[in-house]
Amino acid sequence: MSITKQEFARRRKALMALMEPNSIAILPAAKEKLRSRDTDYPYRQDSDFYYLTGFSEPEAVLVLVPEREHGEYVLFCREKNKEKEIWDGYRAGQEGACKQYGADDAFPIDDIDDILPGLIEGRERVYYAMGKDMDFDRHVMAWVNLIRAKVRAGATPPGEFLDLDHFLHDMRLYKSAAEVRLMETAGDISSRAHVRAMKTCAPGRFEYELEAEIQYACTLEGGRRPAYNSIVGGGDNACVLHYVENSAKLKNGDLVLIDAGCEYEYYASDITRTFPVNGKFSREQKAIYNLVLNAQAAAIEKVVPGNHWNEPHDASVRTIVEGLVQLGLLKGRVEKLIEKESYKAFYMHRIGHWLGMDVHDVGDYKVGDEWRVLEPGMVMTVEPGIYVAKDNRKVEAKWRGIGVRIEDDVVVTKDGCRVLTDGAPKTVADIEKLMAGRRKARA
Repeated sequence: MSITKQEFARRRKALMALMEPNSIAILPAAKEKLRSRDTDYPYRQDSDFYYLTGFSEPEAVLVLVPEREHGEYVLFCREKNKEKEIWDGYRAGQEGACKQYGADDAFPIDDIDDILPGLIEGRERVYYAMGKDMDFDRHVMAWVNLIRAKVRAGATPPGEFLDLDHFLHDMRLYKSAAEVRLMETAGDISSRAHVRAMKTCAPGRFEYELEAEIQYACTLEGGRRPAYNSIVGGGDNACVLHYVENSAKLKNGDLVLIDAGCEYEYYASDITRTFPVNGKFSREQKAIYNLVLNAQAAAIEKVVPGNHWNEPHDASVRTIVEGLVQLGLLKGRVEKLIEKESYKAFYMHRIGHWLGMDVHDVGDYKVGDEWRVLEPGMVMTVEPGIYVAKDNRKVEAKWRGIGVRIEDDVVVTKDGCRVLTDGAPKTVADIEKLMAGRRKARA
């Protein structure tokens, strides 16, 4: 299961249709990044570059030249080199770039300084994401300046630079059926990994052991890359929103919050589940947990075409404020507490974010000054939470140190929405039943 060559071609055609006449688009591949001394981090292609090409090698540049006589899709990439391939693996080369990846024309990356200025010359506009890669910015300007230096000889340099991201990122916001299937697969793999974490959790284990269980389960099913740094926070650590140290010992009577998901075929999943280390919620933990679960349900109900981006968040805020008042953690009138944002002592983040090839995916949340309207094909996370800091002296001691977040991935459909990550249990009853089975198996 993957994106087809035909879909990559449709994406390029769609982008070129948005470009002004007589223009060119330039997009570099991601660079390899040094980890330490002479070792690199595992390579991951730039999402924009991959979205348009499916090409996963470094040292490459994509060029789109609408209405070019010899082909609109040009790819600069590494040449075939048998000696280097022995050390570093397969290279497509120029022949492979055309046959496997659909390029109309392909050139060695080492020849780019000689060839690309000729492709730019005579084009009125350059579409390029200036500022993302300072080194490549200098190359682009050097090519343009080379053309400018030949103006008296009749060369015509581009007169305008336009932001490529503005068009490309709006395209990426709307997921095709194939993209949704990949994201659903990523969600299924990650859901089963969360189940494994619940089944193997026990007092005395370390947070990093559950992180390892998640990574192991995902890798076994092809989700070899985490979509982001996994969060495994037991007890007070669950109240640290971006906690990634994952080094503490899990304690009997605490909750553990796991925010983790794999990437599958370049598409991310993002799931959070919170459950008791010993398999049984206390009364206070259950009260907070069910309140967060109700807030998530209220938010998901608002994920429908025609609603704006902020409506799910507003629904979660109202549910959480009403619940915190009933539990005595907030005091006052609900409307006033919402107006004054008093809830932010417990719920300080927003309901979610776009999801796609990047875990915090591209796409504007506002158009002009108005919240964006939800449309079919958009995918977002829905992740309310309540975090009662251990040093919050305004609440009774029994509530302190309880951190709960519940997160799922949701795609907007024609008549509502669909949850892509419902394979991981999230009701109190289902979690306790699953973890009770774990205890019986051990007994």
